[in-house]
Amino acid sequence: MDDRDILQPETLLTRDMRLNVKEAEAGQPLAAYLASRFTYHDHAAWCRLIDEGRVTLNGNPAAIQHPLAVGDRIQYDASGIPEPPVDDTFAVVWEDADLLAVNKSGNLPCHPGGRYFNHTLWALLQTRCGYAPPVFINRLDRETSGVVLIAKNRRAAAHLWRQFAAHRVDKRYTVYVEGRFPERIDAAGWLLPDTASVIRKKRRWIPAVSPAAAPVPDAEWCETAFTRVSCGNGISRVTAEPRTGRLHQIRATLFSLGFPVTGDKVYGVDETAFLRFCTDALTEVDHMRLRIKRQALHAAWLRFRHPAKQNWVEVEAPLPSDMAALNGLCHSPKTSTSV
Repeated sequence: MDDRDILQPETLLTRDMRLNVKEAEAGQPLAAYLASRFTYHDHAAWCRLIDEGRVTLNGNPAAIQHPLAVGDRIQYDASGIPEPPVDDTFAVVWEDADLLAVNKSGNLPCHPGGRYFNHTLWALLQTRCGYAPPVFINRLDRETSGVVLIAKNRRAAAHLWRQFAAHRVDKRYTVYVEGRFPERIDAAGWLLPDTASVIRKKRRWIPAVSPAAAPVPDAEWCETAFTRVSCGNGISRVTAEPRTGRLHQIRATLFSLGFPVTGDKVYGVDETAFLRFCTDALTEVDHMRLRIKRQALHAAWLRFRHPAKQNWVEVEAPLPSDMAALNGLCHSPKTSTSV
């Protein structure tokens, strides 16, 4: 860890979590409920936090075994609790009175969640740059680098959300995958939970001709165009242009096509690496197979209509150094192909 991983006390935002108990959650003991819903602490840790007074129920000190009732208000004070280190590097790549676009690193969450609060782009934009609580128009996974678009006012946010919802925003990603990728694949089909995986949040993609009939109720239609840029030494550089915006769309589609994303611990060559990563138990063999410390996915380019001026705006983020290092592998003179 270096100094940039540690936010100084005067820059920290007050961190707490507040929620109301719903009907389906009523009756559970407080500690058991928190441990099942917020798994970044285990049951013993939640018990300790309740005993320390960091968790209150309806504004009063709480008991570990207190049965929850509908409408109960739970508050958790997480201030001062260490967060995992991140690469807090980001750069403004475009800005005007309505919008801000930044290029974030490949180890930085966009929004608070789980163990992350002050170690997020959301918090850093406030503490480091003095912006009001930012409104994200698009969000990237913690390990995905590249362009994040932020609105400075409600009007701009509403206009851009409508553009994204109507698929009128053009997006281009750079991604490295294992194997020799075909020259082009137009992948249309369904995203649904991967019930065969040991990872609860993992999804799988199945091809389909039309979105007319979903295979299961919670399936989501998605479309992505993939184009090979170069290949060599067992990996390929690919441009991905998603026409829809679904959770894990690019990564899950590529994995299901048989081309796992380089460095990806969930959709990579071995999903059990994710389980070892969660317990800080990755081996040297894991690191060699992953090739890079994070998923090799970069949000390189966005094009959208300006919410006030109505002109087209293009925002671009250069490839970060960790992914650029993979470029040499993809440019073997005998196997490299440009399209």
